[in-house]
Formats: sequence, structure tokens, C-alpha cells
Amino acid sequence: MCSKKKPACARPTMRGWGVDIAPPPLWAPPSVAKLTFLWLNTCVHKTIVSVNIAVYIRSSTTRQSTASQRIEVMEYCSRRGWEDFNLYKDKCSGGKATRPGLDQMLQDIRRGRLKTVVVWKLDRLGRSLTQMALILEEMNNHGVALIVASQGIDTSNTNPAGKLQLNVLMAVAEFERGIIRERVNAGLKAAKQRGVKLGRPRSLHKKTGAVLCESRNGLGVRAIARKLKMAPSSVHKILKSTDVN
Repeated sequence: MCSKKKPACARPTMRGWGVDIAPPPLWAPPSVAKLTFLWLNTCVHKTIVSVNIAVYIRSSTTRQSTASQRIEVMEYCSRRGWEDFNLYKDKCSGGKATRPGLDQMLQDIRRGRLKTVVVWKLDRLGRSLTQMALILEEMNNHGVALIVASQGIDTSNTNPAGKLQLNVLMAVAEFERGIIRERVNAGLKAAKQRGVKLGRPRSLHKKTGAVLCESRNGLGVRAIARKLKMAPSSVHKILKSTDVN
């Protein structure tokens, strides 16, 4: 008698996690199944961690090449065993507050997609200490480590001196922001002493005549506002300042 073959059960793979291998068969010994499970778990964990890594490179102009930065950073990632990472790049001055690549990276940091940022040099992130303070504060609030491959800076938990390095960078950046704040306050105080009126210049005086004319014609505040396309509060302020009821 010929025995019928049982249909083979479809075994799921780990393809969705970046590991193209099937789990052990159901009839495998427990020791083999356990070792295979541990190996698969290690591969999946390594893949997930590596995806949380960001590499940021920047050149000041479009004529400059970022090839040297990319080679240095990729060699560093290779030594750390990070085979997969998110690449963000910009071709603009580091003094600009908004950059497409940097803005996208910060947005991914806020969404919790990144845990480590790797750059070639610290000045690739920003030229001014004020800008660096904002970036470092954003990364610190979301628990993201900064690694500068060519300058030995590593603020991750695996580096014993990482917290010290981060505190030094934050202290220097905070000192720079304090100096800028003092300069701004001193400038505002000097301007007030010279009699300069600070704030947004007023523009209501341009429509004072039209508001008074419509008021003499018997229109109310809301009717004047609709006709002159103004806010009712602005119309009321003009009428109050000229003592017109």
C-alpha cells in the first residue's frame, strides 16, 4: 500500500524582520529548536537596533563632495557592526537654521524612530553654539546619543565618559546662549533710553479718518468693521482714542 504524503505545513520566515531564514521544523529536537530561536532573536534584535541609527553628512556648497565624510562614517559604523542605518544629508551652509536633511532627522527623533546619530565632525551639525544647543537639547530630551566619529565624542550609555561629554557640550552651549541673551537685553535697554519705541509699528492711524467718517454717518462698530474689513476691536480702539461714541 502506498501511503499518502501529508501536505507540508507552510512555515513562516523572518523575511519581514530582515532575516531570510525559516524557523526550525516542528519535529526538531528541543535543543536545536532553542539554539535556532536564540540565533534568530539575536539577528532580529541586531536588525532592529541598526535601523534606529542615523548618519548625518553635510557639505557647505553643492560643489563640495561628501564622499570623504561618508567613507569615514561608514567605516566607523562597520567597526561597530551597524550594517543598516538611515542616511540624512544636506548641501548648504551650517549656519542655516532650517535644512531639509536635518529637519527630517529631528522629526524622526521626535517620533522615536532614532536612538543614535553619527556624524563625521561636530561642525557638520551646526556652526554656532546656539544652534548646537538646540539640537543637543532635542536629542537629550528624546534619549538619542550623539557620536562624532573623528573627534572621539560618544554620548551613548555604553561609553562611561558619554554623560560627561554631553554635560560639557550642553554647558558650553548654555554659556553661549546666556551671553547672547545678555547682549540682547542690553541692546533693548539702550534703545529704550534713547526713546526708541519697541515692538510692531502701529498701522491703525492709516484708517482713523475712514473709521471716523463712517461713524459720523451713523454706522456701528461691527458695521464699520465689515465695511472696512477690519477687526471690531481695532475699530473700537480708534473710536475710544478719539472719544467718539
